[in-house]
Amino acid sequence: MAKESTTIEVGEPSTVTKSTSHVVVDEKKKKGFVAATAGGGYKRGLAIFDFLLRLAAIVTTITASSVMYTAEETLPFFTQFLQFQAGYDDFATFQFFVIAIAMVASYLVLSLPFSIVTIIRPLAAAPRLILLISDTVVVTLATSAAAAAAAIVYLAHNGNPNTNWLPICQQFGDFCQAVSSAVVASSIAVVFFIILIVISAIALKKH
Repeated sequence: MAKESTTIEVGEPSTVTKSTSHVVVDEKKKKGFVAATAGGGYKRGLAIFDFLLRLAAIVTTITASSVMYTAEETLPFFTQFLQFQAGYDDFATFQFFVIAIAMVASYLVLSLPFSIVTIIRPLAAAPRLILLISDTVVVTLATSAAAAAAAIVYLAHNGNPNTNWLPICQQFGDFCQAVSSAVVASSIAVVFFIILIVISAIALKKH
């Protein structure tokens, strides 16, 4: 009796599963790339706005410091022994204001390269974190200088009857106008800093 031979046919391995897995992986990579591109796009926009805002803050702080530094007025009348004059160096608070706001302006200039890096690499967290921490520290200096100078300007305009401090702005009008303008400019700079801090916080937010 002849033995029957059985033949088992082994087909080629199916590539359907592999192809499907490759498609899924490619779709995930594509979605991740699109998400990263979209995130980098809006973060680059924030970085550009950050850079422009720093330029505006530089102009504002330099203006505030220089206006306060040049604030001086001499009354047209004088006596043989007295000459009525008012200048920023007559007030320790105004001297502190000039130095502090000048330091703030210098910091803003030094922070520009970091801001440029955030434009080139909008997804980089390190330079943005450095700016956030530094801005938070420097804004306290700017705020303290502006607040202290504002208190003296208020006394110059209104005086203090309880301590017999008389207002001097009726006599030294130009001087008071200059120092008031400097305080307003420094206050605007503080607002700029607050916006910069908010921008950095938003840019550091992860999707």
